[in-house]
Formats: sequence, structure tokens, C-alpha cells
Amino acid sequence: MLPLSRCRLGVPTAPSAVLAVALLSSLSRSSHLEPKDPAVSALSSYFGTKTRYEDANPGLLQDPEAPRRDPELLEETCTPVQLVALIRHGTRYPTAKQIRKLRQLHGVLQARAPGEHRTDAAGGRDLGAALATWPLWYADWMDGQLVEKGRQDMRQLAQRLASLFPGLFSRENYGRLQLITSSKHRCVESGAAFLQGLWQHHHPGLLPPDVADMECGPPRINDKLMRFFDHCEKFLTEVEKNDTALYHVEAFKTGPEMQNILRKVAATLQVPVDSLNADLIQVAFFTCSFDLAIKGVKSPWCDVFDTDDAKVLEYLNDLKQYWKRGYGYTINSRSSCILFQDIFQQLDKAVDEKKRSQPVSSPVILQFGHAETLLPLLSLMGYFKDKEPLTAYNYKEQMHRKFRSGHIVPYASNLIFVLYHCKNAKTPKEEFRVQMLLNEKVLPSAHSQETVSLYDDLKNHYKDILQSCLTNEECQLPKVNNTSDEL
Repeated sequence: MLPLSRCRLGVPTAPSAVLAVALLSSLSRSSHLEPKDPAVSALSSYFGTKTRYEDANPGLLQDPEAPRRDPELLEETCTPVQLVALIRHGTRYPTAKQIRKLRQLHGVLQARAPGEHRTDAAGGRDLGAALATWPLWYADWMDGQLVEKGRQDMRQLAQRLASLFPGLFSRENYGRLQLITSSKHRCVESGAAFLQGLWQHHHPGLLPPDVADMECGPPRINDKLMRFFDHCEKFLTEVEKNDTALYHVEAFKTGPEMQNILRKVAATLQVPVDSLNADLIQVAFFTCSFDLAIKGVKSPWCDVFDTDDAKVLEYLNDLKQYWKRGYGYTINSRSSCILFQDIFQQLDKAVDEKKRSQPVSSPVILQFGHAETLLPLLSLMGYFKDKEPLTAYNYKEQMHRKFRSGHIVPYASNLIFVLYHCKNAKTPKEEFRVQMLLNEKVLPSAHSQETVSLYDDLKNHYKDILQSCLTNEECQLPKVNNTSDEL
């Protein structure tokens, strides 16, 4: 079990520079980029991994701080004694690569021949002209950084979880709170914003203190857990750096569904078809999502597409996630064994402490990572697996697929393991139970579809992963036989 940092809010001591910077940024940063009232788009549920958390949980649009208590949650006779949460970072800026592609597309629009007044095929406004003059406010420095909306995602998630599990998130437990994070700045800042939300939960109506007034050790950076894929040689060689690994993604880009959209968008924007490609179409679609998520604005980019287009573009994104992070290749999920095993080591420790009538040393463990952290783990556990693989050639057959990344890992998505101690259990085996929540909704067991599992039964179901999935062996490349028969 890998060590984690502990956190406590209280009398100030010398804070860590890393968390100090993150918290100062989280507490004080605001600008013209802050979101306005939430905008709604018919495309909102099709943005894949760029989906807003509230679009995967529509009830949050009404009251984002109210706890979402799933009626299937255990209560009364069983007490939650530990919570282990894997949390994707909050809403972020586009990456520098995406921004460069957007500039390229913007250049195509600005290069249109000037002159006569244009209208679209239906006689409406010239959308291409509107987009050519629409402010291109994205800059290279943004490069995947957490935005103010992302900090808000984390603060509100913290407040909802603290309301849902008051015993675990009590002020008395702050000294035993543990946090780890990916080294990426958006994850470190997400952890800091989450802590801010916890402070606000216990001090409603008050502004959070400065870092000097908040005692807390920094989230411990641990990329071997939160970015396990970067440390798996077999994944890096056979998937990440393999030009043919995403064959179905590239094939779909040149397939009939995407080519129809290409021609349609070219006509809508009144630009030559050969000035566009699937990557530029996708970045236009994602720009609608970024404007919506970051600024709360339904921009003209959203008007380029209808819901039929959105479903195709969602499938393109899901194809990439499926083949690079999901069921496409076995190593995608097997590379996450180290994280899965660490979770159960934490649960084992809590069970052992309760059996010995000791207080649970780590009642809350928070781990901040990426969509690429959560998707392989959920695949390893057997969730969202379709009967047939997603390919470039079965889009229509997969219209009702389980594997929809935007519904699984939107911004701020979370997978939570809650360990319960049941005092009135009839047998020792029934004393400890586990519920899993995905995005604050109870996630039925993949093997039994039950909403709660006996802890021993859950461990037994995943016995192969817990006992036989050795990361060093799973991630080792097969040895090449260089022997020769020649003399």
C-alpha cells in the first residue's frame, strides 16, 4: 500500500509551497472567463470526455450544492467507516494542440473570399462570417489548465459528499484525511479546490481563509497510481506509440458518417471541402463544448452541428477512448491493476482496524486523476462492456451502446468505494459491506447487479486481479528471441 499525505484544517503552520500556490490560485483567481448562468445546448450530452458534470447529472442544474442521495444508499443499521474516492479533475481549458487546430480552422474562415453578402442554403445568416469574427480567446498558456468552473466543480462536489457522509467528513476527521494526486497542475488544483469546499461546508456563509490560516499538508503526488499508463512499457509501446493501435478511429474519420458531416459543415461555413478534415471538424465541435463549460456561453460553434452530427462525433471520441483506454486492448485495463489493488489494500486495512476495535486511521482517501485513470479501472472491473467491440464499421449497431464516455467520465467524474460496518450482522461475513458510486449514483456490482456487496464476496469476485495481476509482469514487453541458426 503506497503512502498518502494527511490533511487537516485548523491552526496554521508553514504550508507547503505546492499546495499554497494551488490554494491561492483556487481561492483568489477570477476573471472575465468565469462562467455566466449555465447555458443549455441540444448537443450537451454528446461531448464525450468534454462533457460537463451537470449534463451527466441534470439535477445539479437546479441546486449544485444539494446532496444527491441515491435511495439505494445503505443507512440505519450499517455505518460508513471509510470512503475511497477516485476523482477526475474539474473543467479545464483545451490543450495547446487543440488551440492550434482551432486557430487553423479560424484561419480557414478568415480566408474566405470577401465580397458579396452571403447567406446559408436556407437563406439564413452567414455562420462562417459570424465565426470568423467570433472572439478567439484561447491562448497557448491555457494548455489543459483548470478553469474557475473546474474549481467550482470540486468545491461543490466536496460540499455534497460532506453532506452525504457527515460522519466521515466531520471536522474531527480532518487530521486523518488523505489526498494523492497526479502531477498535472489541473489535478493538484482540483485537490486544493476540494479542500476549500470542505472548509466552506463547515463554515457556511464565510469566505475561505488565506493559505496562512489553513493548515494542510499538500496532496501527495503519485503518478505511479494516478498516471499508471505512463509507467507501463507494454501500453506505451503497443498502444500509445503504435500508429496502428487506433486503426478504427482513423478509419471512421474517412468513413461515410464523418464524410457526410465534412461536406455539410463545408457548405454551412461556405469554405472548400478540401480545406477541412475530421480533426478540424472535431475541434469545432469541442469548441462548442469548451465555450459552454468554461464561459457558460452557447457560441455560434454550437450552431454548426445538429444532434445527428453530435452522435457521430461522440462515437468518434468514444472509439478513441475504447481502443486507447477501454476494452480495445487488454493492456489498457490491466495496466490499472496497481491502482485497483491499492484501493483494496486501503479497505483491508480499515476492516482489520475495525475488527480490532481500533479507529479507522484513514476514514477518507481522495485521489485526483484523469479520465484516463478512471476508464481503464472501470474496464478492469467489467463495467460498460458491450457485446460487440466498437469499430469504424458498426456505428448504427452501437447507437445504444453502454460505452459512452461522456456519461461515464465527464469532468469531475468520481468513482467512490464506501465501506460499511454493520453491527447487527448475523454472521462475521455480513459485518462488512461495500457500495460503489459512480458520479454520486449507486453503481450495481458488475457480476451480481446487487446495489451492495458483502466485502468478502467482492474480494472473491476480483480475486484474479487482486492476487495475480502483477504490474511488473503485465507491463513487461515480450522478450524478442534474437538467436540465429546461421553459423
